[in-house]
Amino acid sequence: MLPEISERMLVAQLRELEADKLVSRIVYPEVPPRVEYELTEMGYSMKSMLQSISDWGEMHRKMTGETE
Repeated sequence: MLPEISERMLVAQLRELEADKLVSRIVYPEVPPRVEYELTEMGYSMKSMLQSISDWGEMHRKMTGETE
């Protein structure tokens, strides 16, 4: 959902979220290497807050006529 983000920026953001204990990083010892991220319990605790922010953003886009 972030088509214009660079891989470097994505990795930096994921590492920051990991340091904040909002996501956990799972490394699979495969070739080629594979890494997955998942929300931690603390990350899941933000769900209702993030949904409210998303709902507000959607309402704002509709009110201002913005498409994205």
